[in-house]
Amino acid sequence: MEIKDKLDQDQNGTLVDATKYRSMIGALMYLTSSRRDIVHVICLCARYQAKPTDKHLKEVKRIFRYLRGTVNTGLWYTKDSGFELTGFSDADYAGCKDSFKSTSGGAQFLSEKL
Repeated sequence: MEIKDKLDQDQNGTLVDATKYRSMIGALMYLTSSRRDIVHVICLCARYQAKPTDKHLKEVKRIFRYLRGTVNTGLWYTKDSGFELTGFSDADYAGCKDSFKSTSGGAQFLSEKL
């Protein structure tokens, strides 16, 4: 999922209800544990929770429309199929010596496939 326009603070935009915006971002953040394809765009939108404008709200609604279109996307496992699911994750908190930014990642394997 991509954000078409570059988001900025949009100083001249019309302010929207910050509580509603935060609630929408919180609901989307909950989904990031299972939907890795939306993590980046949600974090971009989450930057503007203090003073969200129409432009920011439009992008959040666009994420919800994307999710609505992918609701039936998933994997199907039969009851009898045996499989081995293995997950790995790693994090390097404040690992960059210059900016003290963190890096994290993960991978899930189903049998031998990534």
